[in-house]
Amino acid sequence: MSDQNKIYSDGLKFKSLNIEGTVVKKDDRYIVKDNTVLKNLIVSSTRLNPKKSTSGHLHKGQEEVYMFLEGHGTMELDGVIHKVEAGDTVLIQDGVFHRVHADTVELYFVCVFDGRRTI
Repeated sequence: MSDQNKIYSDGLKFKSLNIEGTVVKKDDRYIVKDNTVLKNLIVSSTRLNPKKSTSGHLHKGQEEVYMFLEGHGTMELDGVIHKVEAGDTVLIQDGVFHRVHADTVELYFVCVFDGRRTI
């Protein structure tokens, strides 16, 4: 763990954009890390390479929050394309199909969802 990140008795505080975690997916498109310190929430980070896209998917019974921290691109929500950039937060409702597309630069975002990873 980075010197900038500290463990407290009531939680974990991150000073950097890197939320740490275990690599759960890695290929030519992206690197996905899950931080599983919490019991009921997964905090996942994705570094999406330029001009690449995540696998589109939806979750039954699960909502998500995406926070975009670096770069820019688009996010597809049930077929509707929305521009996203650093500083944007997207709330994804239960059952909504979603996919992220990086523009010409790397796109880094953090996703928070309840329970366990289903895909």
